[in-house]
Amino acid sequence: MNEKIALFLEGFATETFQRELIQWFEREQRELPWRKETDPYKIWVSEVMLQQTKVDTVIPYFQQFMEQFPTLEALADADEEKVLKAWEGLGYYSRVRNLHAAVKEVKERYGGKVPDRAEEFSKLKGVGPYTTGAVLSIAYGIPEPAVDGNVMRVLSRIFLIWEDIAKSKTRTLFEAIVRAIIDHDHPSYFNQALMELGALICVPRKPACLLCPVRSHCRSFREGVQEQLPVKTKKTKGKEMDIVAAVVVDEKGRVLIHKRDSDGLLANLWEFPNCRVASENRKHQLESFFLDMYGVSVTLRFPFAALQHVFSHLVWNIVAYYGKIVGDVVETDRLKLVSEEELGQYAFPVSHQRIWEQYQKREI
Repeated sequence: MNEKIALFLEGFATETFQRELIQWFEREQRELPWRKETDPYKIWVSEVMLQQTKVDTVIPYFQQFMEQFPTLEALADADEEKVLKAWEGLGYYSRVRNLHAAVKEVKERYGGKVPDRAEEFSKLKGVGPYTTGAVLSIAYGIPEPAVDGNVMRVLSRIFLIWEDIAKSKTRTLFEAIVRAIIDHDHPSYFNQALMELGALICVPRKPACLLCPVRSHCRSFREGVQEQLPVKTKKTKGKEMDIVAAVVVDEKGRVLIHKRDSDGLLANLWEFPNCRVASENRKHQLESFFLDMYGVSVTLRFPFAALQHVFSHLVWNIVAYYGKIVGDVVETDRLKLVSEEELGQYAFPVSHQRIWEQYQKREI
């Protein structure tokens, strides 16, 4: 243990903290479908889904995903299109693409058994330190730290740590602290309890300190500065991009859709044709785009939706038009005409799901 960690732990009643935290978790933990599981594959899926997504949102997705892909082998053998469709609406699609690639590797290299050694599991695609710690501790009872935003918030307050949690070196600091205080007999409950405490009690604003089971250990509470922690630098606002999209139909009422590239943002998802534009003559620019990019002549009528979609680093300002296809369309693997019923078989990003919802509500 280095001097810095030793300084934070000086005078800290580790065993009492472990006992009080775990006893609280045993009484108060939420009933969540993945908590009934010991299958490392299912725990892994739940942890990937929970990254950057709220628990209430994840629950139905997890249940539906498990119905479609009940085993690691089922997911490994599944077609990517089906996997993306099952993930549709959860966002951050790189998570499921990485998961899909990783379970294929587990099937091929480890005979379908999720590795129980951190050195092996952490090398799988998309698996970082948090996922490693969560899966190994919950599924296998291995005392690995699982440090997410909730855990950093809890520990920054308990140990009165003023270092910026947006920095990677601060996460490393928290991982070292967890290694020092984790309950080796109950690592699963210890890690889950820290996360649960951050989700239910030690929340970002107005923490419910009077309900906290480990309040007596909390240095920021004693100092009265719990609402000032954790320290986190604010992200700069994402770059804004003006985009025009169009829902265009042929004489049979079929809708033209396009598949995005196999790498980059929203890879391999389907979308309504769209392009970046300057602020003037948007309609004309989009009609020209259809002809130049797809060899498709369209007549655009009117905009039926204006919406904004925010990514972590980017903001799309989208105006969507309705239009008709003039002449024939040469379909390819990435450009298709589909009926409204068939549309539901394809995975679309949230922004284009919203475009379709607005299209269905339009006034003709």
